[in-house]
Amino acid sequence: MTRLSVLTPSYGPDLELCRDLNRSVIRHFPESVAHDVIVSARDFPLFEGFTGGRTRLHTTSEFLPREFVSVPGRNVWVNVRRPYPPVRGWILQQIVKLAAAARSEADVVLLADSDIVFLRSVAPASYCDVGMAVLYRKNQAVDRSMPRHVRWHAVARQLLGLPSSQQDSLPDYIGAPIAWSPRIVRAMLARVEEINGKPWPRVIASQLHFSEMILYGVYVDEVMGSLSEVRVTDDDYCVTYWDDVPLEQQDVLRLLESMRPSDNALMLSAKSRTPLTVRRSALACWGKEGA
Repeated sequence: MTRLSVLTPSYGPDLELCRDLNRSVIRHFPESVAHDVIVSARDFPLFEGFTGGRTRLHTTSEFLPREFVSVPGRNVWVNVRRPYPPVRGWILQQIVKLAAAARSEADVVLLADSDIVFLRSVAPASYCDVGMAVLYRKNQAVDRSMPRHVRWHAVARQLLGLPSSQQDSLPDYIGAPIAWSPRIVRAMLARVEEINGKPWPRVIASQLHFSEMILYGVYVDEVMGSLSEVRVTDDDYCVTYWDDVPLEQQDVLRLLESMRPSDNALMLSAKSRTPLTVRRSALACWGKEGA
C-alpha cells in the first residue's frame, strides 16, 4: 500500500485557515494519512492544539541548516555564511517544503497550503500511481505573457545544469494541491548540489526568483525523462481562485457550484483577503445542500 502524507507550512495569520484544512484532512483522507504542519517557533504555541492523532506539528528550524537565522520581528531570514541577499519568507517556505519532503518516510507527499480545504473523500490514487506521485503538468500553459513563470523556468534550468529553453511555450507545474515523490525530491536536490558545488539550501536561498514546483517538474521531465515512469495529469482535482481580489459569499458559492464530481478540494487564495466568515459561511451553505 502506498504511504501518503499531507504537508503544510503555515504561520500565525493563517491559523484559522490551517485549522479548517487540518480538520478536512482528518475527515476526508484515510486513517493511514498523517498531516504534517510546519510553523516557526514563534507561532508554535498558537498551533499546539493541532497535535495528537494523525496531526504532527513541527518547527521550521527542524528543516533548516543552523546557519539560517531569523531576523526578529520580520518575515526574513539570514544565511550567516552568505548574509546578502536576505532569505525572504516566500523563498524560505519553499526550502522548508523541499527539506520536509526529502526527509519524509512516505511514498508520496501532498503539498497543501493553508488556504486549501478538502470537501470530499480523497482517494490516494488521485495523487499517486504504483507508489509514485502523479506529476501535475499543463502543457504549453506558460508563455512570454507570464514573465515570472518564464523566469522560474530559467532559474530551475540553471540550478539543474540544463541549457536555456528556446521554446515559445512551456509547461506549468504549479497547482494546488501538488503531489511529490520524496525519493525524487532527494535525487533532485542531490543534482542541485552536484551542479552548483554547495549545499542545496544555500543555493536556493541565494535566489531572488524561484518556484519549487517548477524545479520539481523540470527535473522529472528533463533530467529523469523516460526514466521517471510517472503518470502525468493536468488535473489537480481542486477548484482554485488565485486572484488578490476579495470575494463575497455568492462568489465563493459560485466557485463551489462549479466543482466537478472528480474535484475534492477548494483553494481560495489567502492573498485574496476574503474574510474568514465569508469563506466559512459559503462552505456551510454548500454543505447543507448535500454536496
